[in-house]
Amino acid sequence: MKIPAGTLVVIADGGGARVFRNVGDDRTLTLKQEALLELMNMNDDGPGGSMPAESSGMQIDEATFAKQLAHGLNDGALKDRYAHLVLMADPQTLGRIRPMLHKETTQRLLSEVPKTLTNAPLEDIERALKQ
Repeated sequence: MKIPAGTLVVIADGGGARVFRNVGDDRTLTLKQEALLELMNMNDDGPGGSMPAESSGMQIDEATFAKQLAHGLNDGALKDRYAHLVLMADPQTLGRIRPMLHKETTQRLLSEVPKTLTNAPLEDIERALKQ
């Protein structure tokens, strides 16, 4: 996969996300971490869409985080903070984020990678993106 320079790379799961930027060039992937995101204001916010009545607190928190992450990605796209996006997350989190992405965000999306590498070393993330 070619990841252009300046691409925003988000590695997420239900509990957090690491945000990187490709500071290399079009041929050499070099990720630099820009942010570490976690669920915030969970008492003031809730999940996007409806949740089954039997959902656990953890499931609700994960859905709320997915909504917060999608809103942040949408805000970044609408304010032209990134031109390209790669989103890597576990399949469940990807499934929660995808329907909440704005058209502007999806137009910038180069790839969705269904893998859980949030806590992986940088080398493992870069290797997974080069495949």
